[in-house]
Amino acid sequence: MSELRTPQAGDDRAKDIDVVALLMRQHGDIRNLFDEVEQSEGEERRDAFRRLVRLLAVHETAEEEVVHPFARRALPGGEQVVEDRLAEERAAKDTLAALDEMDTDDPGFMPRLMKLRTEVQEHARAEERYEFTHIRRSTDVTNLAAMAKAVKAAEAMAPTRPHPGVESGAANVALGPVAALVDRTKDAVRKAMGNG
Repeated sequence: MSELRTPQAGDDRAKDIDVVALLMRQHGDIRNLFDEVEQSEGEERRDAFRRLVRLLAVHETAEEEVVHPFARRALPGGEQVVEDRLAEERAAKDTLAALDEMDTDDPGFMPRLMKLRTEVQEHARAEERYEFTHIRRSTDVTNLAAMAKAVKAAEAMAPTRPHPGVESGAANVALGPVAALVDRTKDAVRKAMGNG
């Protein structure tokens, strides 16, 4: 089996001085991994799918810990924008969790993967339109860089599997070890942002 290699924030050695640019690059990495899963078979497909699951999990955790809190505070109508994104994330996580239970050779795998791809792409377009564009307009380069640093910290601590229903602090309380991981992620974000 090949080494599990998943793109992470900063892997391309680009200077991550803008959280929006960093997350947009990851949206591209996610699209590429969907392509790789679709175009491969057998063990290669399983490896590509595991990398996709991991990237989606860490990417969404970083957004939940860094992007969404900023959007709630700083964007006009931010509360509703974030609630809409969280609803999209829940739907995608449910589909992803179901896929994660299937073998990639299962005849039902590819139709579900296509459903997930549609959900993820629609979610990414909504983030780019309703959050990312406004975030870049709502803050300065120092905050964009601090948020990029916080995203990297969150991704380093993030769970590597989908956890449907863990889009809020209240849901995390019931999860024990996962909640502890979320707490460490939040601590890492606060430290990266200079608040802890």
